[in-house]
Amino acid sequence: MANTETSLKEAAQIEGAIGAALVDYTSGMALGTIGGGKELDLNMAAAGNTDVVRAKVRTMEMLGLKDGIEDILITLGGQYHLIRLLNSRDANGLFLYLALDKTRANLAMARRQLQQIGDKIQV
Repeated sequence: MANTETSLKEAAQIEGAIGAALVDYTSGMALGTIGGGKELDLNMAAAGNTDVVRAKVRTMEMLGLKDGIEDILITLGGQYHLIRLLNSRDANGLFLYLALDKTRANLAMARRQLQQIGDKIQV
């Protein structure tokens, strides 16, 4: 099991990473961030992506879908934004957010690595 700081450091090592955050989507608050800077305000991104997660959860409920969300991908012109919901007992209501530079990232590998980080995080 890994703590928040260790998990975010691992996420920052993913090829093409711009920044990462662990976010509580019940409050919209980032529990921890790494990277970002002038290029990306991770606290703002945490709050905004909370709305994305809540909207998708509501939509699934309205559709009667009984499946769980693994991840959400937002593709921009120069970036990928990955949202990985955490479903362990310790991390329910949390998601990992990762922003990637499209020119340097391997999306499939990043998704896999973020899944592995999420699977071992302990809050």
